[in-house]
Amino acid sequence: MTALVVLPGLDGTATLHSAFSDAVGTAFDSVAVISYPPDRSLDYTALEELVRAALPSVAPFVLLGESFSGPIALSIAANPPSNLVGIVLSTTFAESPAPLFSPFASFTRLAPVRTLPLPLLSWWLLGRWATPQLEAALQSALLTVTPAVLRFRAATALRGKALASCRSVTVPVLHLRATDDRLLSRRAGRQIALAIPHCTTADIAGPHLLLQAVPQACARAVSEFATRLGANK
Repeated sequence: MTALVVLPGLDGTATLHSAFSDAVGTAFDSVAVISYPPDRSLDYTALEELVRAALPSVAPFVLLGESFSGPIALSIAANPPSNLVGIVLSTTFAESPAPLFSPFASFTRLAPVRTLPLPLLSWWLLGRWATPQLEAALQSALLTVTPAVLRFRAATALRGKALASCRSVTVPVLHLRATDDRLLSRRAGRQIALAIPHCTTADIAGPHLLLQAVPQACARAVSEFATRLGANK
């Protein structure tokens, strides 16, 4: 009776994961995406409290942290509930994804996060995997979140400090790394691998929005990970 719990990216919605959830569903008894409040500026500590309250209380589960949510998944894994059996990290980071800009995180309050041109967002997050359907879904998800919250989350990510958590993680870890990630450098993945020696890295051809662009490939990697854990039904 193993569940998969997904923590979303910067948008914090549960609307961008249906294809991946359908593809990976056969490997788990249930797949749930925990969404974040679209109108409340919560830092990583507050979001972790929200997530912990929503996790399965008894049934074993695998926790997947996508992009912005990677530090939350790592912090939970460093001090895990007894029924956490493994974590998956998808196109994410342990420390600030742009350390040179960390001192300027407060300036994200001026950033036009939600009004960035869709072609630019698509190039940045989807690359050559962009489709009209994926672009429309991305735009729709961003429009459900207030601009102030999006800016706050961007600043929160720039201040990310989860490397210490990595060193305390003992549960099995799978890291999904996109080969064509235009948002994160490969340095982010190397930091995780160095801090968690037992982490398995799977390089998957795709962009930063990996779960959305290539859900079948991601589902295969996560399903194989579940098999190694003995988590399949």
